Amino acid sequence: MKKLSATLIIAIFFVSGVFSQTKDPKAKAVLDGVSQKYASIKGLKASFEFSYSDVSDGRTQNQSGEIAIKGNKYHLKLPEQEIFNNGKTVWTYIESDSYKEVTINNSSDMENELTPSSVYTIYQKGYNYRLIGEKTEGSMVIQEIELTAEKSNAPFKRVKLFVDKNKKDLISWEIYDDQGGTFKYKFKSVNTNAELTDDYFTFNPQKYGKVEIIDLR
Repeated sequence: MKKLSATLIIAIFFVSGVFSQTKDPKAKAVLDGVSQKYASIKGLKASFEFSYSDVSDGRTQNQSGEIAIKGNKYHLKLPEQEIFNNGKTVWTYIESDSYKEVTINNSSDMENELTPSSVYTIYQKGYNYRLIGEKTEGSMVIQEIELTAEKSNAPFKRVKLFVDKNKKDLISWEIYDDQGGTFKYKFKSVNTNAELTDDYFTFNPQKYGKVEIIDLR
């Protein structure tokens, strides 16, 4: 399974088409609504499903995880991996049967990555966007929005966001890489009123026993 970096999230591919080169006001209205709602919440804690599909071998790999977000802080849990970001420092902890290690970076060194918190605001700088359309699943109306980078050297060329139209909630997103791979994330359960203390977003080595530390700051 491909290990995630501090991005949950993230990927690259080239886009064509006239519509992808514009800033659609209808899409902006949807994105603004989601961003404003996210900014107003106390804290978000959710479980999600994640998949990676590779067209080169036709395989799809699936995982599940948990995410907690508070402002620009986040704590991501995946099988064998946890990522902590307290807004200043990022700890990427990996555990297997044979070793435990944590890599430490400055949060500012990872500004070009798409993180669980920045996915709500990524459209605000450096991206065009368009509302592709709507579809109904049960009682939910889902709006699909495509983001494409304005510059060819942007780290993420294309992202799709799926929004609950009535609740203005981000429910899933997709990212495509330059190798023909597709990353998909979908929330399963979401608590937008979570009580999250600041220390929840900081790695505490005392809780994990003997850990190899790789400090890249």
